[in-house]
This record gives sequence, structure tokens and C-alpha cells, in this order.
Amino acid sequence: MKKFLVEFIGTFFLVFTVGSTVITPGAGPLAPLAIGASLMVMVFAGGHVSGGHFNPAVTLAVWIRGKVETKSVIPYWIAQLLGALVAAWVVGTIKASGAAQPLVLASWRPAFVAEFLFTFALCWVVLNVATSKGTAGNSFYGLAIGMTVMVGAFAVGGVSGGAFNPAVATGISWMGLSSWGNFWVLVSGEVAGAIAAAYAYKLVNGND
Repeated sequence: MKKFLVEFIGTFFLVFTVGSTVITPGAGPLAPLAIGASLMVMVFAGGHVSGGHFNPAVTLAVWIRGKVETKSVIPYWIAQLLGALVAAWVVGTIKASGAAQPLVLASWRPAFVAEFLFTFALCWVVLNVATSKGTAGNSFYGLAIGMTVMVGAFAVGGVSGGAFNPAVATGISWMGLSSWGNFWVLVSGEVAGAIAAAYAYKLVNGND
């Protein structure tokens, strides 16, 4: 139960930060920095309890990697999605008027590619810094994970919204920051990226 609570809390603050910084007045062009930092501190705070996934795609990749029990996967996902929905609700109760316009995709392909690439990058980094024997006991894993999300948000946030996380995709759709019509594009890219990263890790590292 403790690890599921940690996943709820970490995902809540990640999605809450996304909503609070993107919705006006927000943090403007520095929003990706705040979002990456939010993930970083939550990973440092909860990584020793739950692994600090805060992302159903990361949980999927870690499960394929063999570092989370099958029986824990769905509870992880439930905790993460509940954290995202509660965060979206809280943002909706306190946000200033004049919310940002929802992202409308001109084409699904660029958004799919963007979500695939940086979800791959995120899961690849998580697997290498947080589950690998070669980096066991390191002190930089939270920074590496948070910075990956920050880089992705700066690089392709204007293309796909920069979710890289089905829980974040759910939260931004609920908050009206992304059209629900985009949801399948985001999530399919994220799932594909997670699976590809997990098998790439296993190809490079073997059974580790």
C-alpha cells in the first residue's frame, strides 16, 4: 500500500505542476523547467519506496525489464491515474481565469513521433539509472529523470504537448490543455516508446 500511495502523491504533484505552470498566468516559457524539477524532487522523495515511476509508461517498461511484480502493475496504474485526475480537479478549482487554449494537432503523425521518442528517452534513462546493476546506489537518478522530461518538453512541447506519460495525458486532457481527440495519439506513442525502450535496454544489457 505504501508504494501505491507514493505513486499517487508523486503523480499528483507532477500533473499539478503541469497544470499550474501551463495555465495562465503560469510560468510562461520556463514551464518545462518547473515540470522537470517537480518530477526530479518526487523521484528523489519516493524512489526508494516505489521506484518513483509516476508514469504508467515507465511502469510498463520496468515491468518488461522485470523489476516490478506483475501483480503490482495495475495498482500502480490506478494510483498514477487517480493522482492525475485529482491533480486536474484541484487545478480546476484554483486556476485563474483565461486558461490556455487546448492544443489541437494539425496531424497525428508528428505528435505520435514526439511522444514515442521522448517516452523512449525517459524510459531508457529510468531503466539505466534506476534499475541497472551498473548504476546501483547512484545519487543522480532523480536529476537525470527530471532533466529528460524537461528536455523533451522544451524540444517537442509545441508538437504534442510534451506529456510522455499516459497519466499526464489524462490530466492535461481533463484540464482542457489538450483536446480529448489527441488522447489516443499521445497514449499510443507513449506505450510504443516504453515497450521499445524496455527491449532496447534488454538488448544492450541482457539479463543484467
